Amino acid sequence: MPKTIRAGWMLPALLATAMANAQAPAAAQAAAPAATTATTNPADAFPFAKGSAANGATKAAVCTACHGPNGNSTNPEWPKLAGQSAVYIAEQLRLFRSGARDNPIMKPLVAGLSDQDISDISVYFEAQTPVGLEADPSYWKAGQTLYVRGDKTRDIPACEACHGPAGRGNLAAGYPALRAQQSVYLVKQLTDYASGARYKGAPKPETASRNGVMMLTVAKRLTPTDMRDLASYLQGLR
Repeated sequence: MPKTIRAGWMLPALLATAMANAQAPAAAQAAAPAATTATTNPADAFPFAKGSAANGATKAAVCTACHGPNGNSTNPEWPKLAGQSAVYIAEQLRLFRSGARDNPIMKPLVAGLSDQDISDISVYFEAQTPVGLEADPSYWKAGQTLYVRGDKTRDIPACEACHGPAGRGNLAAGYPALRAQQSVYLVKQLTDYASGARYKGAPKPETASRNGVMMLTVAKRLTPTDMRDLASYLQGLR
């Protein structure tokens, strides 16, 4: 097994399968009510329009204690932020700040952040390069199959339909990058989506984030084994 798994060789036919599998959940998401915490100001929705990576480097200094130098966390329970979508980071920081995403460590750290601070920090981390661990050789192949093809028998869409064949996410739609992410962290987040704990501080957790309906729906269809396999594959994806 290669040390890092690269997805550029995926067959084009698999992309067509992924999109077909994703149609039903995507339609449900489109029909869902708008998220109550979503921003409507274009400058807020797209932080790179006003954010400064240079200023963000200074402001993000405190973040390195948990998320590591340049956003490459070495603690499996804390996510890598390097290379993450600025749109996604900005959304999540606002959710932490509002309490919709309830986390006792993050809440006091983001409480004093201004919208400008959030934009600066977000574009800084997006500009960094993710590095990290290898996929577990026992699980990554099963995770790859589910990520690329989904499972029609359980109405599970292919993850790559939203997060991309290389796990780089979708900037315009707000889907986060997943490549090189800590597998322990990914399992925890999928578990929290399935239980509803991810945005438990929001009146309606399913609509707290722009893609909450999609993730809460799909995560409930995943078994613990599915989550483990997917997380292992994504940890090694570059």
